[in-house]
Amino acid sequence: MTIRVLLADDQALLQATFRILIDSDPGMTVVAEAADGREATDLALVHVPDVVLMDLRMPDTDGLTATAGICSLPNLAATRVLVLTTFENDQNVARALRAGASGFLGKDVGPDVLLTGIRTVAAGESLLSPAAPRTLITRFLATPDAEAPLAPPERLATLTEREREVMSLVAHGMSNTEIAGHLVVSPLTVRSHVQRAMTKLHARDRAQLVVIAYQSGLVRPRPQENRPQR
Repeated sequence: MTIRVLLADDQALLQATFRILIDSDPGMTVVAEAADGREATDLALVHVPDVVLMDLRMPDTDGLTATAGICSLPNLAATRVLVLTTFENDQNVARALRAGASGFLGKDVGPDVLLTGIRTVAAGESLLSPAAPRTLITRFLATPDAEAPLAPPERLATLTEREREVMSLVAHGMSNTEIAGHLVVSPLTVRSHVQRAMTKLHARDRAQLVVIAYQSGLVRPRPQENRPQR
């Protein structure tokens, strides 16, 4: 099945480069292009893409606002947002993840990394840029936000002990295969636990499950993640 992509970036040259790259992949196609967040939201409602490549810094309506809007619309429940930014150390990255983005990459990533990232979020997985300090992301996600948390702490009580265990391992960045090896179960069993946890917590995807894990206090940054960056 072809992955349908919407591009949202105010830099025309960069957007054209992304379009050529994505359209060169036989498994993907660009269905629309937007120059600001409002246009991205409007076009997403028209085309219902599988993935929106979203720039955070755009004039008028920015990418953060557009991400929150797109991820809150029932008609776009299956649409995933992949944030592209030159500001990987920006707190807005964590805010975008809280708002529903499935992950982010720096704009300087190579073609293969970008295409793999699109496939990853289209498949419902989460994605954090390998260039971004995990310290920063976990610190922001673990810090109480001014807005209400995605899932009230009491909702975690609906999870089984194994679902909570799997959720914490997901939040620490482990894949289903890695979790399966750690717990000595099949990857399919892990996937079932992840899906049930997402359903109970009303998480739209794996990335939001990670956010909830940190916001609720189920998972806290490991000691090495709290060391200052040099």
